[in-house]
Amino acid sequence: MAEKIRNFSIIAHIDHGKSTLADRLLERTGTIEQRKMKNQVLDRMDLERERGITIKMQPVRMSYRHQGETYEFNLIDTPGHIDFSYEVSRALQAVEGVILLIDATQGVQAQTLSVLSLARTFDLTIIPVLNKIDLPIARVEEVRTEVAKLLEVNPDTILAVSGKTGAGVDELLVEIVKRVPPPVDSVPNGSRALVFDFEYSTHRGVIVYVRVLDGILTAGNILHFVGSGEGCVVGEVGFFAPERTPATALKAGEIGYIVTGLKKPGLAHVGDTLTGREALPAVPGYEQPRPVVWASVYPESQDDFPVLKQALERLNLSDSAFTFEEESSGALGRGFRIGFLGMLHLEIITERLRREFGLTLIVATPTISYEVTNNITGETALIYSPTRFPEETKNYSIRELWVTVTLITPPEYLAAIMPLLYEHEAIIINTDNWSAGRTALTINMSLRELMRHFFDKLKSISSGFASLSYRIGEWQPAEVVRLDVLVNSEIVAAFSRVVARRQVEHEAKVAVEKLARLLPRQLIAVKIQAQALGRIISSETLSALRKDVTGYLYGGDITRKMKLREKQKRGKKKMQARGSVEIPDNVFLQMMRADSN
Repeated sequence: MAEKIRNFSIIAHIDHGKSTLADRLLERTGTIEQRKMKNQVLDRMDLERERGITIKMQPVRMSYRHQGETYEFNLIDTPGHIDFSYEVSRALQAVEGVILLIDATQGVQAQTLSVLSLARTFDLTIIPVLNKIDLPIARVEEVRTEVAKLLEVNPDTILAVSGKTGAGVDELLVEIVKRVPPPVDSVPNGSRALVFDFEYSTHRGVIVYVRVLDGILTAGNILHFVGSGEGCVVGEVGFFAPERTPATALKAGEIGYIVTGLKKPGLAHVGDTLTGREALPAVPGYEQPRPVVWASVYPESQDDFPVLKQALERLNLSDSAFTFEEESSGALGRGFRIGFLGMLHLEIITERLRREFGLTLIVATPTISYEVTNNITGETALIYSPTRFPEETKNYSIRELWVTVTLITPPEYLAAIMPLLYEHEAIIINTDNWSAGRTALTINMSLRELMRHFFDKLKSISSGFASLSYRIGEWQPAEVVRLDVLVNSEIVAAFSRVVARRQVEHEAKVAVEKLARLLPRQLIAVKIQAQALGRIISSETLSALRKDVTGYLYGGDITRKMKLREKQKRGKKKMQARGSVEIPDNVFLQMMRADSN
């Protein structure tokens, strides 16, 4: 019965203990036997366990007895890192309540505000919980007051638990029953379900994760995807406990999975609605995640290109948040231009390609998208590859995405943070002093500058105490130019970049010096140049290798040595006019690798 169902999610800043608390909930409800219990039960990937972070959300069903009644708890464990906030938005669409988890040693962090805003957008019941109260440095009462002020609630309603020891978890389970509302069957006749995630099985096809909104779904039902228009016959339904467990039916209000049997990619989409024969209207879903960071990825061996293509297609079935398209480089061959949600997303996807498919990859320096308008023709294009960016921007209007950043820091680090904000062209919109030890800054800055290692520098300057979250804002005019690197007067497309106009001279100098350091000397003199704004900005010349052509001679007339040297000189002159420079693959790899330059 729906009144005995509680659907909820755990949301928090990264590393505030979501997965550990989920372990205790599974343990106390008896969902997993004690002998099978391990840390981070719901984190399935090796990467998640190694890094101690959640990358993919994971649903699980628990059974809980309270005052003689049995309740069905459906928990969705969510990631905490900002790059995976799209995963959080998926989960929140499928639940009625959230546990807002705050580390009692750190207090409210930037991502706490971000996920709280999402929960309020969906009008969800919020249960504030302080975690890690067992630690000696826990500031329970101070953080409780801080959270009460943020949520505008009575401090006594804020729970305190330890995900590690289990203290306070039993009280939390009781409060989930009391505070999280049961689901409501919104349509009396008909069946309908919201797709909040999916995976692909080679043998069973697309398996969609759903929240059943109306009616009952069973094996043999004929369902239709409203978005794609595709139909399917349900092969199996079930729930997560935490492994996939077949069931006879999924009822309104429940969370589970449906085996569709569909084997064509692109038919299932997150946010789509599954309906029965009644053809009920689609549920307003959530927006398709929009890539903000792009990088070119090439296989080290061109023989691996088909493997890389197949690997990307398979990964895209479980993570639809990244996009990819083929591209070709004269130096590196065929590869893909891939769009990611952020730098960590890029790192995770490329690492999965290496681990799960055994690929050795060359990953270019990440870039962002620019909106480029030709002022003469009025045509506008979205450009995310430097080679497509106009060499001369005089007749073009260029815009880039800006972001609104929330930065929380102890006040003693503000003096060091201010120069960093100036360096990255950030504009401070608002400053809020929460308490004696907490200052929140609201900042506007370009996505380009945010991705230029801003977060790493912030962590270094603040000794790791500052935190930030951001949300994508509007398009704003951009002062950027294309920077090309030339080797013997020929542009090497793989080294082209889009940089800030005010930094172009510094970037040009760094690029030329780096390539001059990496490029092996040739039999001819090699001129390395950086070009932008229609002129050469930086230049260096690698001198030619010289062979001692008289080394084998001894004694004799000096004129013989002079003739040999003149012959070498003529040969060098001819080679200089006709010769070309071969750039080794390892030089491309080191130049294109994302680094502080």
